[in-house]
Amino acid sequence: MGTVNFIWHLTKNYFTFGLIGLAVSDRYASIVPVGGISMSPTFNPHDDSSMRALTRDFVVVEKLCLEKYKFSLGDVVVFSSPTNHKEKNIKRITALPGDLVSTPHYDAVVIPEGHCWVEGDNQAWSLDSRSFGPIPLGLVRGRVTHVVWPPHRVGKVERMTPKSLTPF
Repeated sequence: MGTVNFIWHLTKNYFTFGLIGLAVSDRYASIVPVGGISMSPTFNPHDDSSMRALTRDFVVVEKLCLEKYKFSLGDVVVFSSPTNHKEKNIKRITALPGDLVSTPHYDAVVIPEGHCWVEGDNQAWSLDSRSFGPIPLGLVRGRVTHVVWPPHRVGKVERMTPKSLTPF
């Protein structure tokens, strides 16, 4: 009887903590891995393939910004890919609704209401708005605030707009 009681309490506790964890990661914040080099040097500055599992960055994604779609130029965001909804991307917002952007593929684009322009910090290796145009804000899943792994890179992710990305 003692073993059954112990297992029941253990199961209840795991289930409760699982539901709380799910609610927190769905509504407030989660930790996600960053793959690839499109945001290097901000994320994964040393993408050594032999040590990738130990050195790739893990980041905190806060989701409170989604309630009113409060974003600023230079924010790093996680969004669902416009071409494959199952794929998540991490890029920096370089233009917001009403801003004018010029790229080699587009003469000039005015960012429509409810959209934003995102670009990777490593432009040579980034598939971003220069390829697929402005993305709807509804695809944004959260804002990246901190790097939490690896330990030597723990810190806040700065909001910045590199000069090469500044809309004109």
